[in-house]
Amino acid sequence: MKRPKLKKASKRMTCHKRYKIQKKVREHHRKLRKEAKKRGHKKPRKDPGVPNSAPFKEALLREAELRKQRLEELKQQQKLDRQKEQEKKRKLETNPGVKPSNLEPVKKEFGQGKAKDKPKSGKQNPKKLYCQELKKVIEASDVVLEVLDARDPLGCRCPQVEEAIIQDGQKKLVLVLNKSDLVPKENLENWLNYLKKELPTVVFRASTNLKDKGKIIKHLKVRKRAPFKSEVCVGKDGLWKLLRGFQEACGKAIQVGVIGFPNVGKSSIINSLKQERICNVGVSMGLTRCMQVVPLDKQITVLDSPSFIVSPLNSASTLALRSPASIEVVKPVEAASAILSQADARQVVLKFTVPDFKNPVEFFTSLAQRRGLHQKGGSPNSEGAAKLMWSEWTGASLGYYCHPPTSWTPSPHFNEGIVTKMKQGLNLEELEKNNAHSIRTIRGPRLASSILFQSSGLTNGIIEEKDIPEELPKQKEKQQEEGENYNDLDSDQESVEAAAGEKSLDMSGTEEAWEALPEESQADESAPSYISDEMTEEEDDAYNFSTDYV
Repeated sequence: MKRPKLKKASKRMTCHKRYKIQKKVREHHRKLRKEAKKRGHKKPRKDPGVPNSAPFKEALLREAELRKQRLEELKQQQKLDRQKEQEKKRKLETNPGVKPSNLEPVKKEFGQGKAKDKPKSGKQNPKKLYCQELKKVIEASDVVLEVLDARDPLGCRCPQVEEAIIQDGQKKLVLVLNKSDLVPKENLENWLNYLKKELPTVVFRASTNLKDKGKIIKHLKVRKRAPFKSEVCVGKDGLWKLLRGFQEACGKAIQVGVIGFPNVGKSSIINSLKQERICNVGVSMGLTRCMQVVPLDKQITVLDSPSFIVSPLNSASTLALRSPASIEVVKPVEAASAILSQADARQVVLKFTVPDFKNPVEFFTSLAQRRGLHQKGGSPNSEGAAKLMWSEWTGASLGYYCHPPTSWTPSPHFNEGIVTKMKQGLNLEELEKNNAHSIRTIRGPRLASSILFQSSGLTNGIIEEKDIPEELPKQKEKQQEEGENYNDLDSDQESVEAAAGEKSLDMSGTEEAWEALPEESQADESAPSYISDEMTEEEDDAYNFSTDYV
């Protein structure tokens, strides 16, 4: 009832009506509690993730990292497109001389340009972008650190890139032996003595703990970087003193470029020097796509770079080890067979605890049975075993080593004058002491538990965009489809599975290549007394569970 001289009616109600409403609410809540009690309270199950014993864990993590990175690239591209649209709109608004009749065709052209830009992003060859970013890093650097895998240092050197650095005449080139804890100490010392005759060499082991990633607090939405908690970095002091001494000799701030082939640990070295997770690291190859500037202090700045582009003229084993897309382009059995052909057969048998084999197909079959990799029907999955071996060999867990050449001969692009010039301004005596201390600190594997590998020598690379070979029509179609369906995250997994999981394999070519190898690599050597049995019965059960899970 509206009272006189008042704008709004009263909201008062009788006590009988108010109590009736409260009673209805209590009954409703009681009913809801009774129904919830009947259903039972079920907490949402957390995703357990991939078990550590799963044989496909590294492969799954590679695919997940690749999908995540592609999504980030797509977001960046969309952000750039939005910025371009805003800039063009601002130019049209700030130009008063343009009539409204002239604005319509401009907008149409802009709409057409936007539609044309999308397929260009899919057609653009990423290898050319890598070459451009690598040139930027080399041109902007005063000191260039070439990161080498201590398991195959000679195979991680690129003569084309080293020659480009030397031609400048004003830059210093330093070699960094990373992953030095995966080779025996005797072999590490031999390689250090061989490499330091040509260029200054630093023994290094980066801190690579991928578990302690930055956590996102839901309430504050703030990302915090967690410090390293596991392995202690070795060789950091020696490399830091070397760079500090060169900076003081120059009397100005310097920039240090970090270059190398995929998966040698370039970004891990930068994170270890910074003692913070700045650069993106992971198990997949080629995570770094562009130049990244990381200041260590006011006087020294580090530049992270994308990896070298491997020339297709290299051997099959080199392409399998150094090319990021080898397992996608090449069949898994062929890529793993190329690596297996250059490894000591007897030590491979002892390392993977499988019986003797006559050809790679027999080895992959035995490995699949050993690791519990089976297809439908119970037959061993030899392709999955080949992919597993390839992922372990290119990862940072398997220990193998190569012997350095018996006699030292300078590289074709080096001479005595260049060697002496590269060593000027660097305190080599202190570097030698730090390297000796690093070798004593590192706990390398036993010689008996490592696999002897025959290196293919220097790896040829491509640094000029014009030298990049044109892609086949099928590969171009794949890239266009990936560019159009960029939002579909499952497309990457399907392409990897389609390239790696073909059922029809030509096994005869693999067997002929194995039989054509020299007899020395297949000959049985005296078996060492130490045999590392990696698989126990409990681990077998875990692998069987992991395959069902995957």
